[in-house]
Amino acid sequence: MITPLTNPIVARASARYLRVAPRKARAVVHLVRGLSVNEAEALLVTDPHRAAGPILKLLRSAVANAVSGSHPAKPELLQIAEIYVDQGPMLKRSLPRARGSASPIQKKMSHVTLTLMERPDQKPARFTMIVAKKEKTAGKKKTKRESAHGLEGAKSEAGKSKTGGSWRKFFQRKTGER
Repeated sequence: MITPLTNPIVARASARYLRVAPRKARAVVHLVRGLSVNEAEALLVTDPHRAAGPILKLLRSAVANAVSGSHPAKPELLQIAEIYVDQGPMLKRSLPRARGSASPIQKKMSHVTLTLMERPDQKPARFTMIVAKKEKTAGKKKTKRESAHGLEGAKSEAGKSKTGGSWRKFFQRKTGER
């Protein structure tokens, strides 16, 4: 057991009312418990479970709290001291069934709490996480349709051809307009 005097708690973060069942969130939490921040982040980025995304966001928030706190810590020396999932409130719904009856549906929520500590004897990181920064593009703004479907200048291309391209071919009006 690690005593609080030797390894003081550096940062704490919590995510409340997370719309994931506690049982499913605990499966992800058990994977990262006790790992260094760098390894836990790498594990959560590659984890296919739906709960991994919000837990990764929570981990990054706790690291930001530790770095910008009253006693700033180095992110490479941080380790997950404690992480646990509690059950939040349930949304109770019903599903219509045969002969006018209904069966209950419980949409469960979770409260996740994460605590980080600084370990001076931490081994150096085996790798570094590189988060790509978004670049601002200069020039004409894309419309919603162009950005959602990756179309470049859809209006100008549609006017050039008779059929309007594959986009117009799939989504044409029922009146026969091409």
